[in-house]
Amino acid sequence: MSTSRRDFLATSFAGLLAAAFARPALARILLAPGQEPAFTPIRRGVGYFTLRGGTIGYLVNDGGVVVVDAQFPDSAQTFLEGFRSRTSGRPVDFLVNTHYHADHTGGNKVFRGVARHVVAHEKAAEHMRNPPGGGQAPEDQLFPDTTFTESWTTEVGDERITARYYGRAHTSGDAVITFERANVVHMGDLMFHRRHPIVDRPAGASIRNWMTVLERAAADHDADTVYIFGHANTGLPVVGSRAELLAFRDYFAALLAFVEEQVRAGRTRDEILALPGPLPGLEAYGPFGRPNPRGALVVAYEEVTSG
Repeated sequence: MSTSRRDFLATSFAGLLAAAFARPALARILLAPGQEPAFTPIRRGVGYFTLRGGTIGYLVNDGGVVVVDAQFPDSAQTFLEGFRSRTSGRPVDFLVNTHYHADHTGGNKVFRGVARHVVAHEKAAEHMRNPPGGGQAPEDQLFPDTTFTESWTTEVGDERITARYYGRAHTSGDAVITFERANVVHMGDLMFHRRHPIVDRPAGASIRNWMTVLERAAADHDADTVYIFGHANTGLPVVGSRAELLAFRDYFAALLAFVEEQVRAGRTRDEILALPGPLPGLEAYGPFGRPNPRGALVVAYEEVTSG
């Protein structure tokens, strides 16, 4: 990557974060997602939107419009109302869903008549129609009309967008969306920034493979890549670098090691799941919270004891 490109990132992105701490209003946009609607540009027409649910990514350039994820119906409507001034009322060429969860796809139906195509991994599309673990898809849902198994690529104006599937992780259908020339990557819920994640075992999730997926996503992009995260703990940004991906991998390694230690000590399932946490050395993630079937501690126990 050229020095000028690297310098641009360092100055624009670092400057944005510095300004956030100096200006309370901007700090609320960057560091407290989910409390008020906020559009935040990154570069080359790529940015992100936070309100309620998983972070929305977007691209607007002279050649077209792309949106990644749709949050819930109410927040999707708020997004589109604010987005129209940025697109001059143009339609969305591609709405890309990173996976099937409702806080990322519930707003799809608001894009009916706005989005020309909806793209997702084939497993995510299947899960949207038949939610794992029970339940029914909304009757008025806008489902993907374009699916892929390993990767999907398109050109929109002067940007190339690629969606890649690295394997089972948060679910069995998570896609990593790369805006190649902007060097910005939307990770969806493959990234929870210092926050205990949901691990959707009924949808095929795997903690051990999730660690590999994070390593592969980091290896496939360079040190200057800006990553958009699905979620972040209170007061933390929903954007970051390769370092955050590898730190999240290390969180999973620590979680599995912690559970393995408890099992070797002879503690029962109920005793382990009753442990409040936080993980030693990872206090920023906070306590485990009440056990739930898709909580990280529960799934870690299942993976450790089932092999």
